Amino acid sequence: MFATRVVRVFCLRRRSLGKEDNLNKEEKAKAITDLRERFQGAKTVIFTDYKGMTVAELSDLRKLLRSGGIEYRIVKNTLARIASQDTPVAAAKDAFKGPIAVAIGYEDPVSAAKKVIEFSKKNEKLKLLGGVIEGSFFGKQEVKAVADLPPREVLLSMMAGAFQAPASKLAAALSATVSSFAYAMNSLKTKKEHGQ
Repeated sequence: MFATRVVRVFCLRRRSLGKEDNLNKEEKAKAITDLRERFQGAKTVIFTDYKGMTVAELSDLRKLLRSGGIEYRIVKNTLARIASQDTPVAAAKDAFKGPIAVAIGYEDPVSAAKKVIEFSKKNEKLKLLGGVIEGSFFGKQEVKAVADLPPREVLLSMMAGAFQAPASKLAAALSATVSSFAYAMNSLKTKKEHGQ
């Protein structure tokens, strides 16, 4: 009885991890279409090796990613390779090797990388393999460098500040020039009035 229950739980876990394994032709086509739509709408797709992680650990990872609006899917390499054609993820078609799962981010391209790396620091079983960020393939080290960038809002405010500084300095310089010119003209007028 116990052995039957263990086998049943193992089979359920296996089915939930590799859903594409036993699909018929129609279901595979639907899975490819679904994945292609996700790849086309994604700003970031981070590739990970999840080998050795328990179902509970995968659930924790999904929960962390979901809090940032990021999906985490275990994919069958052949289907993912087909789905990536004619999408920005096509740049990484060679990355679909071995046990692979993808973190798909639709908003801020930096946040998906940050969240995956954040989790991998707590759980060394999760291995970062690389990723596609806004249509360009990045290796493992490059994804880590992207993850070190400040969030999008901070970058935008820094950029706005950089644009604003020269404009305010120019306005101050023009104002100083106009006021000093006006002062000089007023001084000249005063001198002429007093006959100097």
